[in-house]
Amino acid sequence: MSTAPRRDPYEGFAGRVGRTFADSEPAWPSRTTPPAKAPNIVVVLVDDMGFSDIGPFGSEIPTPVLDGLADDGVRLTNYHTMPLCSPARAALLTGLNPHRVGYAMVANADPGFPGYGMEVADDIPTLAELLHDAGYATYAVGKWHLVRDSASNAADDRANWPLQKGFDQYYGVLEGLTSLFHPHQLVRDNSPLDIDEFPDDYYYTDDITDQAVSMVKSLRAHDPDKPFFLYLAHNAVHGPLQAKPEDIARHRGRYDEGWDTLRERRFAAQLAAGLFPPGTELPARNSEAGLDVPAWDTLTADRQRLYARYMEVYAALVDNIDQNLGRLTDTLAALGELDNTIIVFTSDNGGTGEGGPEGTRSYFSRFVHHPRLPGDWDPDVDRDPELIGGPRSLVHYPRGWGMASNTPFRLYKGHTYAGGVRVPFVLSWPEGTRDGRLATGLRPQYQYVTDIAPTLLELAGLTRPESRRGIPLQEPDGISFTPVLADPAHASTHPEQYCEMTGNRSHYRDGRKLVTLHRPGTPYDDTEWALYDIRTDPTEIRDLAAEQPGLVKELSAAWEEAAWRNGVFPLPDHSGALARRNPAEQRLARPLTLLPGTPELERYRSSRLVSLRSFAIEVLVDETGDGVLVSHGDQGGGYSLYAENGRLAFAYNEYGRLHETDAGPLTAGPHEILLTATAEAGLRWRFTVTVDGEHRAAPDSVHQLIGMAPFQGISVGVDRKSPVSWPLFERHRSFRFTGRLRSVTYRPGAPGPDAPETVAAALREAAAAFE
Repeated sequence: MSTAPRRDPYEGFAGRVGRTFADSEPAWPSRTTPPAKAPNIVVVLVDDMGFSDIGPFGSEIPTPVLDGLADDGVRLTNYHTMPLCSPARAALLTGLNPHRVGYAMVANADPGFPGYGMEVADDIPTLAELLHDAGYATYAVGKWHLVRDSASNAADDRANWPLQKGFDQYYGVLEGLTSLFHPHQLVRDNSPLDIDEFPDDYYYTDDITDQAVSMVKSLRAHDPDKPFFLYLAHNAVHGPLQAKPEDIARHRGRYDEGWDTLRERRFAAQLAAGLFPPGTELPARNSEAGLDVPAWDTLTADRQRLYARYMEVYAALVDNIDQNLGRLTDTLAALGELDNTIIVFTSDNGGTGEGGPEGTRSYFSRFVHHPRLPGDWDPDVDRDPELIGGPRSLVHYPRGWGMASNTPFRLYKGHTYAGGVRVPFVLSWPEGTRDGRLATGLRPQYQYVTDIAPTLLELAGLTRPESRRGIPLQEPDGISFTPVLADPAHASTHPEQYCEMTGNRSHYRDGRKLVTLHRPGTPYDDTEWALYDIRTDPTEIRDLAAEQPGLVKELSAAWEEAAWRNGVFPLPDHSGALARRNPAEQRLARPLTLLPGTPELERYRSSRLVSLRSFAIEVLVDETGDGVLVSHGDQGGGYSLYAENGRLAFAYNEYGRLHETDAGPLTAGPHEILLTATAEAGLRWRFTVTVDGEHRAAPDSVHQLIGMAPFQGISVGVDRKSPVSWPLFERHRSFRFTGRLRSVTYRPGAPGPDAPETVAAALREAAAAFE
């Protein structure tokens, strides 16, 4: 017999219950409602946007919507964030330092330590959860990147997906990047969408804005009063850079003068706007080894033309973000709600240098970091310049443009120097301005990403509880800056802050900043610290460490203490630990059979079958037809087997360079087709194709697809979304197989000679490649 307690069904009922309705008095539970006139809240988070990339912060890119919001609102000119996306998002949505939440870096690692847990614990509520508890409708669209890549598949428990973290609805991409023309895996609410093809005019930034507008309109159709929280997290302007042709056309020729001239013009505009105190200097071009930028006038004319094209695409991305923000604000205005909507616009981190010195038209080959990259590895596959910015070319700009993006600051995303952590911040709230809670203009006070959540809660008239659903909550690290918004003369509410990212460290206290540019594998000691007084030297030019050794020692000790309190340790070293994965993932390398009709296998799950190893794919056909038998990947890299006009073919997309192999006729009737990949030294695969045991083809060896490639998952009987072979796509679109396909079986083989399992010593010596 069960010993579980039995709850009295009438316990706590506020009415009276008799034997009949006539003998009873009804009562209804009260609904949780926000304070009267609680504002709507919209947080627009852009990905990898530097400090100077919008008009209110010195840009030449037309951003009229943001200009208007800034004119009527507040610009924080000394706002700091984390230097990488997942940690910044965790800090923004929780108000806690990211290491405490478990996001020491992007959610694509799992070395097995608390700071790298990549899961928001139940005692750390998100802003969405707290607002939802208070009666807000909560929506998220766009990039999430707070779920570990290995937990992004449909079989996972979804514990860290948006709906489990306080959002009523979600639409977007769970991972850190995607194609803006052919998103690799769109998710609606709790379910990946099974999509074969996108319309020819599809564009992801437009799509997520459409979804956001639809959510708001639907809410108002159902409830005229309920306030909402909208978290609009753009994947733009993260690479690969892709923009609509009409947007690119508006920026043709704008960047022919190069990054040096652009940087000087933006800095002049910043000084004229009062963003920095008089006497602030523009640093010299970044010159640190491996991060350096050449003078524009030292480049050949051909290089200049190519590089300018990249920046035209980037400007088009920013332009499009502003256009779409305008569509959202127009909707709010039409509903009569723009005045009582708080709009925050900012970036997760600074502009990036990941495009390398010359940029790339092959994003995923540039993205590869491996200690044994062969000498013939090409990080920039030669492509027609006319393809730059379109769906067929996954490009990124040279890091000189990243330097200009971060004007006037040094270095890039990933660094704790200002280029990685100082980004634009605009807050607009007309109703708050009218009632004195917001005074328009500039704010030079230091504020931090963890301050956003407590500030928005306070502006909404809410108090963060000490417990939630019976669980005591972790104390927040952020501090509301509502006094700063109301009073331009008020002191910063956040006087001290540590920071760490893949070994780069900093500690801020009352205008002084201690910072490192850590070289992987070198000791973590006081010799690598630099000291700046950012009150008088915001661009971090004059290192005062030698002049003030006592302050260096004091602040380095403060960093050490903060690191232990926040779960920063262990720091990355020469061991290659960031390449390590949970041993439980070994099960993902078992043979796998996929049946016709199986939805596309998620990217990371698919990669475990082929990455850095030999493998074989067995395709059983019961009846011959035309179409794709199996595909894995996209225009950034992938492979497919298909039948066309009675012949079998193998397509291999080597990071944008397409190889097509004819494997002979495929006669009527059943067949067993075997594609075998043998991993060879030099990060190469050698493929063979057999049909019914007969050798058909053995194309030349090719570079393996590693790192983030293939970025699209495995599909059976179709090549979904972004195709492996663009010519085949032009002929047949997604090309569903017309015969009868019985199954496709992947048989992962032994790790190749360049796999982590077989190069542990190289990983220890070249861990920087993974870190």
